[in-house]
Amino acid sequence: MEIKHYNMIKLMDFIFIFSAIIFNISVSLVYLSTKFDNMLLLQVSGSIVIVLIVPFSVTLYGYIKKDAKRRIIIPHIVILFYLFLELLLDYILMIPFRNILLLHIPYIIVFYTAEFSMVGVSFERNRKMGFVVLLTFLILIGCLIYLYMS
Repeated sequence: MEIKHYNMIKLMDFIFIFSAIIFNISVSLVYLSTKFDNMLLLQVSGSIVIVLIVPFSVTLYGYIKKDAKRRIIIPHIVILFYLFLELLLDYILMIPFRNILLLHIPYIIVFYTAEFSMVGVSFERNRKMGFVVLLTFLILIGCLIYLYMS
């Protein structure tokens, strides 16, 4: 019974960390596709971000079921809140919220809170892979800087 519990937690850790890496790479591609005006890549990479609702929901459920600590559960809720906010604003309401400062600033705050949650949980669950998630986050920041360079 104890081995099954251990394997389930390791599976949740793998899914979470893999999803965080995919998230950072996908958002990086969103920035690059915006820079190069590649609508197909933008749609695909943006859709991948939204689909990550599924694995992050699965890991949240798995961690709750295995009585994980609040420092694992609360960041998951923040991440899912961001993903559902993204879904609502970009795919359901389809409003240009990035051009509306009163909406864009809270969105940015929620985005970076979710990002830091991904990095933090990754380090909490596996220190070495935490550095990989951090590296992909730094790549994302580099792509964001490149997006706004003329």
